[in-house]
Amino acid sequence: MAIIEFYAKPGCINNARQMKLLRDAGHEVIEINLVAEPWDAEKLKRFFGESPITEWFNPSAKAMKLGLIFPECLTEGQALRLLAADPMLIRRPLLQVGERYAAGFDPARINAWIGLDAKGATQKELETCGREGFSPPRSAEADPKGELRP
Repeated sequence: MAIIEFYAKPGCINNARQMKLLRDAGHEVIEINLVAEPWDAEKLKRFFGESPITEWFNPSAKAMKLGLIFPECLTEGQALRLLAADPMLIRRPLLQVGERYAAGFDPARINAWIGLDAKGATQKELETCGREGFSPPRSAEADPKGELRP
C-alpha cells in the first residue's frame, strides 16, 4: 500500500474515478486541490521530470482547446511560468508517493510503480474529460511562442 498525494481539480469526474481505482487497489489517497495549491517552477518541475513539455499541459484546458497556447513552442521556463500562473493548464492528476512524482494517469506506469488494477480502462479513458467532444468557438489568437493575446 502506498500513501499518494493526489493533486486533483475539485469536481473532476475523471480525477474521482482515478482516486477510486487507487483506493480499490489498497492505496491511501490524500486529495489536494490542484487549483488552490501555490505553484512555482521548482515545485512543478518535480512532477514532470524529463517528459517533453508538450506532455505537461492538459489538452482539455480551455486555453489549449482554443489554440491559445502552443506547448511545442515554449521553453521550459515559459511553460513552468504559464502552468504556475494557471493551474487549469496542468495535466492532471499530479501524483506524489514519498520522493517520487508523476503527472497524468497512465495505468501501466502506475501499476509498475505502486500497483493498480485499472479494470481494463485505458490511459485515454482515464485522462480525457467527459466533455472531450466539446469544441468552444475560437475567439482569440496566440502567437507562435505560446503567448496569449486578445
